Amino acid sequence: MKTKMILKLAVDIGMTVALLLLMAYELVGQAAHEWIGIGMFALFIIHHALNGRFCRNILKGRYNPVRIMQTGIVLLILCAMAGSMISGVILSRHALSFLPIKGGRSFARNLHMISAYWGFVLMSVHLGFHWSMMMGMTKKLFPKLSAVRKWIGRILALMIAGYGVYAFVKRDIGDYMLLRSHFVFFDYEEPLVLFYLDYIAVMGLFIFIGNYVCVGLRSIGRRKREGEH
Repeated sequence: MKTKMILKLAVDIGMTVALLLLMAYELVGQAAHEWIGIGMFALFIIHHALNGRFCRNILKGRYNPVRIMQTGIVLLILCAMAGSMISGVILSRHALSFLPIKGGRSFARNLHMISAYWGFVLMSVHLGFHWSMMMGMTKKLFPKLSAVRKWIGRILALMIAGYGVYAFVKRDIGDYMLLRSHFVFFDYEEPLVLFYLDYIAVMGLFIFIGNYVCVGLRSIGRRKREGEH
């Protein structure tokens, strides 16, 4: 595996871990949340620097269904990240408390919530769109996976996605995304591992959705090309 690909993978894993940590805002502590957020922003910049080809070619070439959807998701993630960073700076009480910012906290709190939860979902879908590439890398590392193991993996993915639906409803994530609730509820007596298992399942659900939406769009694009010939 090439060095650049290893670096890309390490950054993507780091962003995924940071994303999960950020969702446990009150459970990890406000100061830690702010520093993790700054780290996430740094990884986000590095991620785009490593994938500069995508940005340079955004106005070039032909747009098929997958590319249209993928580009739209990337632009929405960029909006969510900008919203999280701007509101985070305004709300900061620790890492950036030295900045002379006054007022706007109520608006920033709502912006931070909606940006964070939409960002979480969109980044998970974005991972799903690249899932086939990650599976391709896995096949290179483990080229002799049996058909039984492949089916076990698919069944496990389906189970995680199924539980992810339950966890999505249980954790009121839809309410936070639509600002039906202006404050996130945290159960301080709940073991942190249970919180993360639920959010990993929700992430798995949207990775699952992203992957199969991508598969469906590729199929549509393939049939369209065949119809043109």
